Amino acid sequence: MKKKFREATGNTLAPLRPHLKWIVVGFAILISFGSIIYTNNLVAQLRDREQRQIEIYASSLEFLANESENVNFILILDEIVTANHSIPVILTDENERPEDYRNLSRADKISDRDEREAFLRKEITYMKEAHPPIEVTLKDDQDIIYGNKYIFYKNSFLLSQLQYYPYVQLSIIALFSIITFLTLNYMRRVEQDHVWVGLAKETAHQLGTPLSSLMAWSEYFKGIYEDQQEALLEFDKDVDRLKVITDRFSSIGSEPQLALLNIADAVDEIVIYLQKRLSTKIDMTVTAFPNRNIEARINQSLFAWVIENLCKNAADAMEGKGSIHISILRANEGRVAVDVQDTGKGISKSKINNVFRPGYTSKKRGWGLGLTLAKRIIEQYHQGKIFVKHSEINKGTTFRIYLNG
Repeated sequence: MKKKFREATGNTLAPLRPHLKWIVVGFAILISFGSIIYTNNLVAQLRDREQRQIEIYASSLEFLANESENVNFILILDEIVTANHSIPVILTDENERPEDYRNLSRADKISDRDEREAFLRKEITYMKEAHPPIEVTLKDDQDIIYGNKYIFYKNSFLLSQLQYYPYVQLSIIALFSIITFLTLNYMRRVEQDHVWVGLAKETAHQLGTPLSSLMAWSEYFKGIYEDQQEALLEFDKDVDRLKVITDRFSSIGSEPQLALLNIADAVDEIVIYLQKRLSTKIDMTVTAFPNRNIEARINQSLFAWVIENLCKNAADAMEGKGSIHISILRANEGRVAVDVQDTGKGISKSKINNVFRPGYTSKKRGWGLGLTLAKRIIEQYHQGKIFVKHSEINKGTTFRIYLNG
């Protein structure tokens, strides 16, 4: 039934295919590069256009200057160069001493002549780095050169803006995408939380009725089968375990009560229960370092659920034969570390990052929710951490849990 349902739903609990993410990322990178290349082509065309404009201005200057000995260069600059209101230009003499300028708003705000000249000389330095100056040759009537003028210029403000536009645009799009992703991810998590809580509460409710009936039958059998008290005692233990499981499901979605408890004693209690219910070929041991007096703040019922899940997964990985060793030790910053080590099949490095994802399972049967619940219980309810400390194929896996002391 479970298998048919998973096939019908397409295993919706399984994580998204990794290659699908890379396809989306690839398209995003392709669009980004395309936008940058297209904008850079526009910038190059505009840059060439502005350079041709300046060259035309220079040729006009040179022509008019050589047509008349009394030509007023400032007038020429006013009439020709300033026809363009965007390209910053500076006209200098042959010694690169500024004579006039246009489209430099900062220079217009400087009232002191010497200070303005110093500013223009600094601008000339910047303009040299951007473009080589255009030389205007001055000749007399006999076509003899008697002087030079230079026109320095740099990219217009519009061209500079356009040059950085794709990076600004992509940054804004990236920021918007990140905010959208985080918002959708948060909404998805909230929706999942509601599903988890609703499922857990409903499961606890459904378990309540048969559990009450089992408790009543237990009392009834005790009065009839007095010679089977040992078997009925084990029956009561399983009923109590069902009560614990019901309590666990009821705790999902509500703030669990944490208490400072001895971790070694809590783990021992879990191991004693599991040893009678797992394969007799599985050896389970518990050690604590430096001593057994190691305490941490836990919810005993939920913490037991985590250890049980890890041990049952280990038993499945070992196919009912091997050893499970649980070690408890003090860690840095007042934390407590709990290692669950098995001698099972191990986990390949490519799959370690997927083991806590909902729907991931290496077993033929199962929903792949055990480790997801374990991670949720440890990290959300206990503010701790759980991860794969070490795994080696055909040698075993070690899970580590950090708890707050």
